[in-house]
Amino acid sequence: MHELLTWLGDLPAPLIYLLAGLIVAGETAVIVGLLVPGEATLLLVGFLAYAGTLRLAPALVVMITAAVVGDAVAFRAGRRHGPRLRAGRWGARVGPARWQKADDLLHRLGGRGVFAARFVAFARTLVPRLAGASGMPYRRFAPWNMTGVAGWVGGSVLVDYLAGESYETVSGYLGRATGAVLVLLLCVAAILLGGRWLGRNPDPVRALLARAGQLPPLRWFTNRYGVLFFLLAMRIGPGWTLLLNLTAGLVLIFWVGLGLAWLLGLVVRRSGLGLVDGVIAGWLAPRRTPGMVDGALSLVSVLRGSFLIVVVALVAALLAWRSRPWRVDLVSVLGSVGAFLPLVVLAVVADLIQSERPGQDAAGGLLFPTQNTVVTASLCTLAWLFARRARWPVAVAAWTGAAVGAVLVAGARLYLGLNSASETVGSVLLGVAWTAVFMVAWATRDRAVGDTTPVEPVQGTAVAPTR
Repeated sequence: MHELLTWLGDLPAPLIYLLAGLIVAGETAVIVGLLVPGEATLLLVGFLAYAGTLRLAPALVVMITAAVVGDAVAFRAGRRHGPRLRAGRWGARVGPARWQKADDLLHRLGGRGVFAARFVAFARTLVPRLAGASGMPYRRFAPWNMTGVAGWVGGSVLVDYLAGESYETVSGYLGRATGAVLVLLLCVAAILLGGRWLGRNPDPVRALLARAGQLPPLRWFTNRYGVLFFLLAMRIGPGWTLLLNLTAGLVLIFWVGLGLAWLLGLVVRRSGLGLVDGVIAGWLAPRRTPGMVDGALSLVSVLRGSFLIVVVALVAALLAWRSRPWRVDLVSVLGSVGAFLPLVVLAVVADLIQSERPGQDAAGGLLFPTQNTVVTASLCTLAWLFARRARWPVAVAAWTGAAVGAVLVAGARLYLGLNSASETVGSVLLGVAWTAVFMVAWATRDRAVGDTTPVEPVQGTAVAPTR
């Protein structure tokens, strides 16, 4: 790297501007970014500006202009060749329904999606083409894209300009952060897809068994003995059937929780937050006073996960009793009277993850501290229950209270030194993501049945009405 910087420093400044501009523009214009993301070039420009080879202001102008031009070329290519791609062989394999879903998604996110994509490697390479192919007007695309370009280019150049000679260190940090963002986007996609599937299959175990029964090895068995299983289910009765569905569903949700915790663990480990844990802990240590410590200990002692789970159970039972009748399926139970059950599962998941990390002391070193995780999920669940059918001022107040409570508990534990910054962020993310799964499932279930008014179960059956 030192030899490369020395060689570049001997080149004329206009030539460096030209080469760097071509690389940045080509990242989206000719899809170079799928192979070589542009952060390395921008960091190098920042270092050369620090070294005096380039001037900072012209470098920023040239890089921002190059990125905007590259995105404009990609947008135009998507507008021109998008219909041809859809009509081609690969487009036919995707199918009109999936193309329409992609168009609807981009139209729904609009400029916000264009802005966010600029900060994610690979996404910024493809989004301008997708925006052009979807028919988004350029006057709508351009302001959001230019704002994202200015933030991405300016941030990347200025980071290494201010960091000076630590080019390799900063480049490594930003590479890790990009990987963390990609994994976080994968988590969001998993939450949305998992929640949508759960909402469309409110008794997931029954749905999975039905699909498994259609597989060739089991099809013969179910065709031959399916009547016996039906008669056995009738013999068990609707109450025991519901209990079996709930038990099997909670076991399935437990494994989903382990998978979600694993993905978010990758986010935390790849984010580089662990590098600042010691700095933050060292900054907080001399600022602990007896009064603040006592207040933080009181807060941590009162707002415990077990206490909030009991509060959620009582509130959920009261709201379910007032809003009867309601459906009897796994999603309906977990979204109403049984809203506390996912919190119990989450507490078990968090404790299990801690027990699988031996060698850590009791005061910290745990990726998902149970109290932070369960408190965040419990407060979010309470806000969801209160805000679901309330007017917007009540909904805003509920979610604001949940956010403040989660921040206070997490901040108190961080202040007391019970957790590090990376552990705090990881636990809060897991608590929010866990609630989001069931929120998406509830909303999807309501849309799937065509209304939002609960329906009285027919003769106590444990299957949600379908259309």
